[in-house]
Amino acid sequence: MRGRYLALLCLLPFAVFFIIFQIAPLTWVAVHSLQGDGGWGLDNFSKVFASKFYLQAVQRSLEISFWSSLFGILIATVGAYSLHQVDSRLRDFVAAFANMTSNFSGVPLAFAFIILLGFNGALTLLLKQVGLLEDFSIYSKSGLILVYTYFQIPLAVLLLYPAFDALREDWRESAALLGANAWQYWRHIGLPVLTPALLGTFVILLANALGAYATVYALTTGNFNVLPIRIAALVSGDITLDPNLASALAMLLVGLMTLVTVVHQWLLKRSYHAR
Repeated sequence: MRGRYLALLCLLPFAVFFIIFQIAPLTWVAVHSLQGDGGWGLDNFSKVFASKFYLQAVQRSLEISFWSSLFGILIATVGAYSLHQVDSRLRDFVAAFANMTSNFSGVPLAFAFIILLGFNGALTLLLKQVGLLEDFSIYSKSGLILVYTYFQIPLAVLLLYPAFDALREDWRESAALLGANAWQYWRHIGLPVLTPALLGTFVILLANALGAYATVYALTTGNFNVLPIRIAALVSGDITLDPNLASALAMLLVGLMTLVTVVHQWLLKRSYHAR
């Protein structure tokens, strides 16, 4: 009993920190999302769903987040598997480099891509000269997907790399002895084992992209219509000051992430039952 109380006492600082910096702000946002000009109600949410402008922000946020997460996890899966097969020195170097580049985002990342792929960027001018680039713009939706994918890849590599430790070499050898080819091995053994890690990583990447603000703001100076930009504009009063409407948009963002998490848990349960 004494050890239990000691464990609870050690947990107390974390609980206080979690309540102050997680629960309290979320509660404040939820409460203010229900406050409108006419008092309590769903007026703010009605404004959001009645506005094509805000619905476009939701759609673009989901599209950029989904495609950047998908491309990021596909590239990272191949990269993490390849990293798992090389010698320790190269593996340690690449892991350290991925750890460093996973934190390279925000304004520095946007500035780097402007230098490389802006209208007069070094790579832009070079690719146009050789005829490989025509109407690509780093400031468009496809350009933002490219930038988001860049900072998704190292994070996904770090998250997926430990998952490949679960694949034992004797499983591959046994499958080969039984006549299974590489595709059959990955279809029936490799991918089912990696599915929980892949789904969990995809959800983390999706959340990482949905909440990204500094990169898209620095790259487009706030002119691209995505949810984080709209929330910040309503709070700072760049066009109109309406923190309650910003709270409604923030709760919509929370709702999207909650939905993704619920679907993720459902898919995990199905993958476990299918084994």
